[in-house]
Amino acid sequence: MIATISKTRPPISRTIINALHAVPRHLFVPSVGVALTDTGPELIDRGSDPETWWATVYGKPAIVTQLDKGATDIRNVEGRYTSSNSAPGTVVDLLTQLDPDSGHRVLEVGTGTGWTAALLSHLVGDASRVTSIEVDQAVAEQAAKNLAAAGVHPRLIVGDGAEGWAEAAPYDRVHVTCAVHTVPYAWIAQCRPGAVVVTPFSTGFDTDHSLRLVVLPDGSAIGRFPGYASYMMMRSQGATKGDPDDCSGRRFTTAVDPRTITYAPAGANLVMSALTGLRMRLDDEKRLFLVDPGDPGQWGAAIYEPDGEHWVYELGDRHLWEEVTEAYFRWVSWGEPGLERFGMTVTPEGQQLWLDTPEAPIGPRRRPTAA
Repeated sequence: MIATISKTRPPISRTIINALHAVPRHLFVPSVGVALTDTGPELIDRGSDPETWWATVYGKPAIVTQLDKGATDIRNVEGRYTSSNSAPGTVVDLLTQLDPDSGHRVLEVGTGTGWTAALLSHLVGDASRVTSIEVDQAVAEQAAKNLAAAGVHPRLIVGDGAEGWAEAAPYDRVHVTCAVHTVPYAWIAQCRPGAVVVTPFSTGFDTDHSLRLVVLPDGSAIGRFPGYASYMMMRSQGATKGDPDDCSGRRFTTAVDPRTITYAPAGANLVMSALTGLRMRLDDEKRLFLVDPGDPGQWGAAIYEPDGEHWVYELGDRHLWEEVTEAYFRWVSWGEPGLERFGMTVTPEGQQLWLDTPEAPIGPRRRPTAA
């Protein structure tokens, strides 16, 4: 596994390599799961095909362990992914960004299978200094069994990870294994100055990133987006669907190819999200949906027509397509800055995206929005 993930990433630190050897992944993968391979989701079954199961467990893919919050049998393969054992390469990336050290007190948000909680326990040298919180009771119970079987005993909490766990604060590190649109301030408030928070961050558009924040003495946190990280959304910040169509919307053509927005680069996605507050969902390669998470009655769809005019349908008072395309071309006018030039500041008042420096904010400061 280490050789496989090292082919596409910078050298892995000896500390993390030691942790990967000390905490075997197979102890945290169920006998039946769904591997997210380059060719699509594939069922792996230790009982019927142990060779493939072992090769997958010590290969690159993330392995889905729960569908539709447990309502769909994992053998069905198809369904909404609601828990997984993360891809080893991404786990290594986030742990490298987190840089936990011996004696650190760590909060993990999203126990999942328990694998990263075990890795964190090894990295800090004392499992009692790791608090891991999981929102799903069934997932938490299985993680506890996995960890006990591995002989690792961190503090395990069932609850909403957005609230953190103040009883074990202050933390030196916060490691998050689900994506957020909005960074909960509780994570910052429960840290000591100099602490590091690493979380997958979803713009609500097409690409997801990792966000690394450092907590400052004034109670704020500041950081940048070190790279790519695709994770399931935190359940309390999950997908927003628009209200049913009441046929009162407006339809019009657009000169802008919808694929310009659909496949916009990472920097553009950050800007479009910050300036509009909207979220995008792709129905297929020809259609994208935009929705206001604070008002699901405000939504729109843009349709790509390869042999005709592209058109848009919008419901509500906001001109969503105009807002998004204006935000995209504003990003273009700035020279199409890449992900590495953006950063974020988080305070009790909300989060603020910026370009190059905190003195160059983009859009309004955004407070958490109910999904």
